[in-house]
Amino acid sequence: MILEMTRPVQGGLRQNLKLELISNNLANANSTGYKKDLLSFDNMFKSQLTTDYSQGDIKTSGNKLDIALHGDGFFKIQSDNKVYYTRCGEFSLNNNSILSTADGKPVLGENGPVTIDGTDIQINNDGEIIVDSQLIDKLDIVTFFDKSNLKKIGASLFDYTGNPNDEIIPENIFVKQGHLESPNVSVVTEMTKMIKTHRMFETYQKMIQTIDEINGQVISEMGKA
Repeated sequence: MILEMTRPVQGGLRQNLKLELISNNLANANSTGYKKDLLSFDNMFKSQLTTDYSQGDIKTSGNKLDIALHGDGFFKIQSDNKVYYTRCGEFSLNNNSILSTADGKPVLGENGPVTIDGTDIQINNDGEIIVDSQLIDKLDIVTFFDKSNLKKIGASLFDYTGNPNDEIIPENIFVKQGHLESPNVSVVTEMTKMIKTHRMFETYQKMIQTIDEINGQVISEMGKA
């Protein structure tokens, strides 16, 4: 009798998907504002990828243009006439004095891209930007009831594929100037998962090899009969 190989093959593929996800989480263990991905399988063993939006540790950076969010919310970023969202508050001023991301995308305030022309820059817990004792704007910070429509782009940028009107003002959000949010990735936990997953992958590989050898023997004996 020829042994069925479908289940161990599927099991091996699932472990390989897990290894890829864990590797990506580890690769972004130092990416500011990164949110780790989670992999699960439904009753039909179809993979489901979700993002864990839990709070990362907030650490002091000393840079007055670094901004961390404590609570549920996202900065709004403009790129190519489209709005994106991020938790990475590693900002700086470009040549036009516009508050921007590390790759040059303008950060949005309630009045549009934030322009800072001054030396004494204060950003309070509500996200109000005060330059040389004058209130110039307030960071446009939003969130969504349903985050399943947020699609990750790269390490820390998100595209919202639903209706833009779904934006809501977050409750209990605190803005921390001079701080950055660490990724919510535990290197120790991810390494432990990787070791366990790799062992399971090897187990399925051995099962496939054993089944293949047994089937080969069966076919050989059938040929002699």
